[in-house]
Amino acid sequence: MQESADRYVELIRAKTSTGALSPATAEVYARDVATFVRLAGAGRVLDDLTGEDVDAVLLAFARKPDERRTRPDGAALPAPGRAVQSASSQARFRRSVSALFKHAALAGWVQINPMAAATVTSRERGGLRPERRALTREQAQGLIGAARRLGGGADAGPDPDPGAGAGPDAGRERRRRRDQRTELRDALIVLLLTTLGPRVSELVRANAEDFYTNDGVRYWRIFGKGGRTRDVPLPADVARVLDAYLEGDRAGSPDKALLLSWRGRRLARGDVQAVIDRVQRRVEADRRRSVTPHGLRHTTATHLLADAVDMDAVRRVLGHSDLATLGRYRDELPGELEVAMRAHPLLRGPAQRPDGA
Repeated sequence: MQESADRYVELIRAKTSTGALSPATAEVYARDVATFVRLAGAGRVLDDLTGEDVDAVLLAFARKPDERRTRPDGAALPAPGRAVQSASSQARFRRSVSALFKHAALAGWVQINPMAAATVTSRERGGLRPERRALTREQAQGLIGAARRLGGGADAGPDPDPGAGAGPDAGRERRRRRDQRTELRDALIVLLLTTLGPRVSELVRANAEDFYTNDGVRYWRIFGKGGRTRDVPLPADVARVLDAYLEGDRAGSPDKALLLSWRGRRLARGDVQAVIDRVQRRVEADRRRSVTPHGLRHTTATHLLADAVDMDAVRRVLGHSDLATLGRYRDELPGELEVAMRAHPLLRGPAQRPDGA
């Protein structure tokens, strides 16, 4: 991180000699980049940062006291009733970070620009805020239904959109041999992302041997951030698609990776978005909405929590060490307050109590 930032700042300052940037603007960029490195961790590898990491830094900056406004004793003066950084400062900081990663992507310092997956956006008023990325229940069920049809699931049926899959991808799909087809793999990717909410890096790092059966239940041993692992049970429908994929499309492959390209290589992080988009084209038009892998992680958290699933269980599914982190993934859903009040636990009759008393 630090080395990349230093090189970038050198390039920025060099532009002042040609008149492309004013010295004052160059110093603002330099200060923002230095702050970004400090908040993200100077020793980290730039290419390892994900959209989730960028979101955390942007929100940390929004809460950070403005160092230009201090009391006589040197302590920062908080702005009462709002974020201590002004909305314009927050928007400027995000632009600076975005410019850094745009250059990093062009220069080959990073394979994927994480800003494309960042959910925190700047507002004209109110500063940086997480943008709602979770699919609604209808949209998520539409995507899951399309994945099930693609994987030959129980609700398989005619494609709801006769034009779905049209285009160059569809043509290539038809020309491939049966052992090169990717329908089951695509279905499995979408189902895992939508129901379990793994990080995209965890998904593409997964090996076939990471899935095991215990007492008739299929589990995925996920190797997450910080060297932590978690064993997450698969819903029955997802387990069936997994087994069909392992016994069919992937059978006989010498590569230990779970997800393979049609050329037989481990799938890359950047390929996952193309898979989601391809499955989305099979969703009914009125239930279709573009979504990123990180947005499906939001979807998992939002709907599990909205359905009153234990918060600690959701934390363990997502692989967080702290319950407080779930707040970043909890998006508001239309009508959820009305549903909560209709099913208020204190207003249930005796026969409706969960314990049956």
